[in-house]
Amino acid sequence: MDVFVQIETFLKEQVLGVPLYRVALAVGAFLGFLLLRKLFIFFVLGLVKNLIQRTETEIDDLLFRVLSKPVSYIIALAGLGVALKILGVENQFVYKILKTFLIFILFWTFYNLVVAFEVYVYRFAERFGREFSREVGGFLVRILKAFVIIVGAVAVLQEWGINVGALLASLGLGGLAFALAARDTVANLFGGLTVLADKSMKVGDWVKIGDIEGIVEDIGIRTTKIRTFEKSLITLPNQVASNQPLENFSRRNVRRIKMTIGLTYDTTRDQMVRILKDIRDMLKNHPRIAKDQLLMVYFRDFSDSSLDIFIYCFTDTADWKEYLAIREDVNLKIMEIVERHGASFAFPSRSIYVEKMPPFKIEDHGKGKTQGADKGEVS
Repeated sequence: MDVFVQIETFLKEQVLGVPLYRVALAVGAFLGFLLLRKLFIFFVLGLVKNLIQRTETEIDDLLFRVLSKPVSYIIALAGLGVALKILGVENQFVYKILKTFLIFILFWTFYNLVVAFEVYVYRFAERFGREFSREVGGFLVRILKAFVIIVGAVAVLQEWGINVGALLASLGLGGLAFALAARDTVANLFGGLTVLADKSMKVGDWVKIGDIEGIVEDIGIRTTKIRTFEKSLITLPNQVASNQPLENFSRRNVRRIKMTIGLTYDTTRDQMVRILKDIRDMLKNHPRIAKDQLLMVYFRDFSDSSLDIFIYCFTDTADWKEYLAIREDVNLKIMEIVERHGASFAFPSRSIYVEKMPPFKIEDHGKGKTQGADKGEVS
């Protein structure tokens, strides 16, 4: 009997004002919930995982991957709440912290659901056009993520008794400053929507916006990122991108070849006619020159030092590397044609004619001789 009395007395001892038996019960309850969490993960989640692996749909796999961890965390959080209840903790501050953790877990789950179902958002975005599904889908995903974060933050603030609407209204001049600062953000948001709605550019396009030229890397909620050909990254506000003239080079399906070649003035008429005919035939029969586009080869000008031939046509591709290869081949074939007909390319030159040269002396073995010329020519 003395042993039981001693045990009873020991259990009634207090730690920080809490009897030891309550501490033992609280610890036991918390450990029990942790054990329940382990059993839930091992048995319940294991069984559910085996079942969903037999299905063909991907949705249940995504849901399982997203919900399994939050549910296990909620079980542990519930065990902590029960333990505090057993200890007699009635502190509202502590329970607000627990509720804050619960809200965080819930909205963390919603955020992960958005991430997990991104592929379905992109599939939905294909309704706006397959070419722009990546941009529209990415824009919608960012909007959903931002919505979840904002609503979660508002829920936490409301839990702590902070009225968000009243807080913004009470800011006064601060609220006005905030509204003015947010004006540009809203303008950039609608600028991004305008870019996507107009389908003026997409990720990977080669564009020029104002003085900025490069490859589009990202079209975000607030900014558009462009990688220049010097490999620097330019972040352009969507408001600017939507209000500036935009030239999209990637939308071209052909690319222009425009040049003027000059032949020397000793080229005869017959040579010129044959050269023009051969260049036209070469371009018409070239496999990489677009046949449905304008093609012109004409003897255009008598320039100061050359007879100018104007050449105008289009390649069948807009790819820069392929375009350069095609243009190189065309140039080499033109050189071959000119050489085959015995003509030469001209270069800037000038002829000087002297009407009368002044007399000059040539001294030879000490004897001077004077020689003059009435007229000479130097080229």
